[in-house]
Amino acid sequence: MDEVLKALEAIKKDLDNQRQEIREMGNNVTEKVTQNISRMFEEKFSTLEKNHENLKEVVENQEKRIHAIERQARKNNLIFFGIEESEKSYNNLERNFIIWTEQYLSLKISHNDIKEIKRIGKKDEKLRPIVVTFTTLGTKIKILKHKRALKETQYYIKEDYPKYVLEKRRELQERLQQEREKGNIAKIIYDKLIISKNNTKRKLSMSPENATETNLEKNTQINKKNKTQQIVASAKRSSSFSEGITKQGILNYVVKNTTNKTNNQNNQA
Repeated sequence: MDEVLKALEAIKKDLDNQRQEIREMGNNVTEKVTQNISRMFEEKFSTLEKNHENLKEVVENQEKRIHAIERQARKNNLIFFGIEESEKSYNNLERNFIIWTEQYLSLKISHNDIKEIKRIGKKDEKLRPIVVTFTTLGTKIKILKHKRALKETQYYIKEDYPKYVLEKRRELQERLQQEREKGNIAKIIYDKLIISKNNTKRKLSMSPENATETNLEKNTQINKKNKTQQIVASAKRSSSFSEGITKQGILNYVVKNTTNKTNNQNNQA
């Protein structure tokens, strides 16, 4: 009986060992499979990440090109607001705009100055703005220089910015206000905020007594400066005069000696 029990114990021990080995083998297999899967995922993710970066760069470059093209296309454009909508045709709109420009901006332009003109937006009770594309940038600049003439009227002019630029300009408005409150000179140019530091210092106010003392000090310094300049000038004149006398004396001495030598030689002859 004891031998049977010992045999059973030995069998049980072997089974436990085998079970443990199977567990360890299973863990090793699982770990290796997990590592292989992780490596595969990492390689795949790395490849996808590179492709994403490449696509992102391509998209950014395309956006830059599109923005450049759009900016170039709108370079000669201006938007006019508040102009009465009474035209019946394209030619009628163009003629009305030329008349309006002469009446309110005191500028004479012709049909040749306008490349394209149109109203934008849905037609309703509100006056739709007019987008004008001028044939040259010079005509656009000339009109912008005269837009102050519209200050007391219902009309106004704006640049024709792309949508993304308008959004960027709106985002910059808050910071623009903050910089101006700090005393800095700030303005938005296209889609960038330009800030110039204000280095102007306020002068301290002076009481009448301090102002008098300051003026006396200034006058004293001026008088001293004038006296110094007079002494220097006098010294320079004296130096120049003495130098002239010295040079003249040397010249006379040389001439006199030369004359005496010549006379002696003549007498000996």
